[in-house]
Amino acid sequence: MIKVLSFILFLLVTSSAIGQVIGIVDKKTKELYVAANQKIDYRVFGYQYANNTTRKMICFSSHETDVRDNYSRCPLGSYFDTDKMKAGDKISYLGAVGSFGKMNFISGSGKKTIFYLPKSSFAIK
Repeated sequence: MIKVLSFILFLLVTSSAIGQVIGIVDKKTKELYVAANQKIDYRVFGYQYANNTTRKMICFSSHETDVRDNYSRCPLGSYFDTDKMKAGDKISYLGAVGSFGKMNFISGSGKKTIFYLPKSSFAIK
């Protein structure tokens, strides 16, 4: 009985960690923010198209090796949070596409790149 209860508790804990919301889209400005110093373990990728089998474009992760070495070789970079992006860079929410949010990465120089972030990784507030 204890093993069954332990297993159920394990499933509850791990299933809630899989769909963790790590980002917030500001309802007024449509800008995406990923907070620093989150108390959870996370790794979220933005993809080239609204399909998680396409090229990884950006990574937000709590793992130092992901961020420091850009382990996944994301062209837009790997970050702990949005505050660590280059000065002038920002991410804007453009709308929903199936189970993804269409995002616009705008660099400080004005270059725009579209990518898709799983809806389960952010909330609109």
